[in-house]
Amino acid sequence: MQVRREDSVTSTARRAQIVAAAIATIAESGYRQASYSKIAERAGLSSTRLISYHFDSKDELISKAIGTIYSDLAAFVTARVSAATTPGAALDAYIRSLVEYIAGHRAEMRAATEIFLNFRPEGGSTAQDAATDLSVLGHVERILVMGQVSGEFATFNTRVMAMAIQRALDGLPFLLEAEPDADLTEYADELAGMFARATRP
Repeated sequence: MQVRREDSVTSTARRAQIVAAAIATIAESGYRQASYSKIAERAGLSSTRLISYHFDSKDELISKAIGTIYSDLAAFVTARVSAATTPGAALDAYIRSLVEYIAGHRAEMRAATEIFLNFRPEGGSTAQDAATDLSVLGHVERILVMGQVSGEFATFNTRVMAMAIQRALDGLPFLLEAEPDADLTEYADELAGMFARATRP
């Protein structure tokens, strides 16, 4: 019989604590070695039963972990893009803020990469399935459309351009795994400059 969880500030805080511990454990030990016992130890829990109390399954915990990472990243990027006053500035902010987030959240990105490569939830879609969901291109594609409408951007296929921009950014966590000391400031400058030139008349 499923135990009914309390919906309280304390319960919410404990769930967040467990999710943070899961992310850190996956980043450090890898997805397959991230056992409940390791997660409980990192979270300072007295028993793995406390994880089972707050999450019905490991699938639910991992889904919450990857959702937390992506939500945090989205909030970080949106705040910076929203401050831009032109489509060109918005595109520049989008590229630079994504690189900035990845640079400042190495552990989260390592955990996200591990989950992307290994997570297979029962009866659900994998992280790799999510990567093929074209809705992830929506935000940058809207910026490109606004730039074309305003005349700031040239005429081109916005889907193709959005795909090129997004996939160049998606590959950065994998680059960091192979080259941890990569100069991300230079990476951001190069990408922002390249796509500025590619989108202008």
